[in-house]
Amino acid sequence: MAGTVHVIGAGLAGLSAAVALVERGARVIVHEAAKQAGGRCRSYYDPTLGLTIDNGNHLLLSGNTSALAFMRTIGAPESALSGPAEAAFPFADLKTGERWTLRPNAGRVPWWVLQASRRVPGTTARDYLAPLGILKAAAGKAPGQGGTIGESMACEGTLYDRLWHPVLLAALNTDPRESDNGLAATILRETLGAGGKACRPLVAVGGLSAAFVDPAVDFLARRGAELRLGHRLRSLTFGDGRIAGLVFGDESIDLAPADAVVLALPPWVACDLLPGLPAPQSHRSIVNAHFAVIPPPGSPLLLGVVNGMTEWLFAYPDRLSVTISGADRLLDVPREDLGRQIWSEIVTLTGLAPELPSWQIVKEKRATFAATPAEAARRSGAVTAHENLVLAGDWTATGLPSTIEGAIRSGTTAVQALAKRTGTCGQARARGAA
Repeated sequence: MAGTVHVIGAGLAGLSAAVALVERGARVIVHEAAKQAGGRCRSYYDPTLGLTIDNGNHLLLSGNTSALAFMRTIGAPESALSGPAEAAFPFADLKTGERWTLRPNAGRVPWWVLQASRRVPGTTARDYLAPLGILKAAAGKAPGQGGTIGESMACEGTLYDRLWHPVLLAALNTDPRESDNGLAATILRETLGAGGKACRPLVAVGGLSAAFVDPAVDFLARRGAELRLGHRLRSLTFGDGRIAGLVFGDESIDLAPADAVVLALPPWVACDLLPGLPAPQSHRSIVNAHFAVIPPPGSPLLLGVVNGMTEWLFAYPDRLSVTISGADRLLDVPREDLGRQIWSEIVTLTGLAPELPSWQIVKEKRATFAATPAEAARRSGAVTAHENLVLAGDWTATGLPSTIEGAIRSGTTAVQALAKRTGTCGQARARGAA
């Protein structure tokens, strides 16, 4: 395109938009307030642990086509994601000591529910029909208009406690009973509904920065894009149905008629810049715990845990990490108490010695928007009232909850919307399908 596109924010949504833009031949400048790219999806060195960790543990699935296509485009290493050769999810029950592995078959016809060895113990094939209520309630409904999961399926019983609750809570970061059917339906259709081939778990064992951020930054640099770190946008100037200028702490940029802006910022920041912007107002927290200990040999990369504080246990090469979703109840619990309780559960699960190793607790208060019908209905689309301004971010109307897949998808959606409105972006080079 003839003008410059200013991408505001270098999280995954902003990086995704910038990559899509340079693929269309646009001149791109990415502005990031922090001193590093990646936003809430990055790695950093933690001196307490003496290790490089991610600011949140993230699980991808083989059905996350946007995220995997993005990685191929930017040339991320093939070793960036690790996971089992097939869809397999080991679980442990801290209360009963039982262990099992959920193993969906590869195809769309879910014959795996007919085999007890592939199901959750104590369940029947008929039990797995329960989510059909979610799909039915969401069908044909506008965002936020399909009701809650609690209104559409029984949120009790063995299968709910041992499968649907942990899986839906992890995906939505909100109590499933109050969560939006539409968001849950999208997750189900794109993962379990697509068969085991779309459900293989993948983890960035070498860090999120190595998998997503660093390759994207390198790709953009090779394509001539400019990345300005420590460059916080203070305000926008408006004129004649478009954005006329960008005001930063140290400079102001007047936009030429062909220039455009992709705003890829958290919703509360976007609302400050664009008063009256529809956006989610309520958020949910996540707590991550990291322990500097080598996992025992044979530890699964990911272990689902029920009947404990621990929900998902990640076995990285140099540490064990725990993720607890919908964790508002834990925000005021002292870090030391959390560390001791979580470690005691890890000891039970792994057989490690009870002595507490070096540890770190990371509490992310506004990790995701609350995946309720009310908040789903507040999400903005990519298009704004300003001709040369589009929005990106996992909080925008992607149809997905706050996920890596949603963030990356929002970036490409924003660029498509900008191209349609301006008619000036060239065609993107084809990305392979995941």
